[in-house]
Amino acid sequence: MANTVLIGAQWGDEGKGKIIDVLTEETDWVVRYQGGNNAGHTVEIGSEKYVLHLIPSGMMHDGKKNVIGNGMVIDPVALVKELQGLEARGCNAAGRFFISDRAHMVLPFHKLLDECRESKPTEGEKIGTTKRGIGPTYGDKAARVGLRMGDLLDPLFPQLLKKRVEESNRVLAALGAPQVDGEKLLVEYSAAAKVLAPYITDVLPLLYGATQRKEKILFEGAQGTLLDIDFGTYPFVTSSSTTAGGACTGTGVPPHRIDRVIGVVKAYATRVGEGPFTTELKDEMGERIRKAGNEYGATTGRPRRCGWFDAVVAHYAKMINGIDYWAMTKLDVLDDVETIRICVAYECDGKRYESVPANVRILERCKPVYEDVPGWRAPTKNATKFADLPTLAQSYVRKLAKITGVPVGILSVGPKRASTMRFDQKPGELITG
Repeated sequence: MANTVLIGAQWGDEGKGKIIDVLTEETDWVVRYQGGNNAGHTVEIGSEKYVLHLIPSGMMHDGKKNVIGNGMVIDPVALVKELQGLEARGCNAAGRFFISDRAHMVLPFHKLLDECRESKPTEGEKIGTTKRGIGPTYGDKAARVGLRMGDLLDPLFPQLLKKRVEESNRVLAALGAPQVDGEKLLVEYSAAAKVLAPYITDVLPLLYGATQRKEKILFEGAQGTLLDIDFGTYPFVTSSSTTAGGACTGTGVPPHRIDRVIGVVKAYATRVGEGPFTTELKDEMGERIRKAGNEYGATTGRPRRCGWFDAVVAHYAKMINGIDYWAMTKLDVLDDVETIRICVAYECDGKRYESVPANVRILERCKPVYEDVPGWRAPTKNATKFADLPTLAQSYVRKLAKITGVPVGILSVGPKRASTMRFDQKPGELITG
């Protein structure tokens, strides 16, 4: 397998964890490059279910090396808990887990600031974050006042932390928020430092060496393209670069070492949190899809907003990421739907849009232009080959490939590893329109 970036092509929650788990068999390194524990990847292996927030999904595969890149923001206490939870289940991290010393730290005052911002009473100002402190941490990074994981091991860390706590407490006091206990915080983070010290390192030489030895790297994206800080539905976005370009800035691996980009899409669409969602179904059909797809957030448990497949979004993601092929998930969720709708354009104030407008106030007023196709009304979960699918299910997959201009290379019809069809392993086998 070539060096691959795997990204979400919608609003996140597309099923990237499962696809990464499938692809990890063919790779040597799995690297997270953005986000924090506001993301969750669910992986099912046999009867075991793993929900990961910070640690790359390759950790469940013996012999695979896993990296948290500089583009991530890390809550050290949460990371220790996640790491110890995996180790308790027999997953050994020694010698194959590496944390960039350049990754920024999430601290308790970041979470308090996040909570203050999300509790604003003014309508339209709530973003719908997980309140994990991600945005304020990236804010400190951009303001050049943040603390990084390497600082956790610095003898001067107590002084560095004290200064940041004092500065942040002044801001929190002005907002009427609780103060952070600096001494308690130092004890907690010093304890985390002892656990994480063996893993914190300069990962750049490690990844450079891997590319020189022609070892295979899988870059694991979190969230999705429409949550990207630049290209997403701003301001209803996350605070990092969720697109394929973020794999380079978030790891230090140069662009010419990336060989392909795989975009993960659901056969429909979901979104968590606030913000425009043009194809959202606020009716019985939306609830049917939510229940059939178990559409509840892996990180927060929040019910996901559900809607029809949005080809405008998919085409937009293709342009930004340079997607070579789709990994399409959850086709089986639509097994009982009589008529399936595909959004092929937007309309607003008499104007037709075939790309996602930057102005969120326009996007919020856009209406979907649909094409309807018949549902297949038959189970797909037992299919192991494309030819095993009902004819109308095959037609639906081909239509999505045609409308978006991107072939389908992987197709998932259930949460298990075995419920995955691969068309990307031989030339000419991709599913096209």
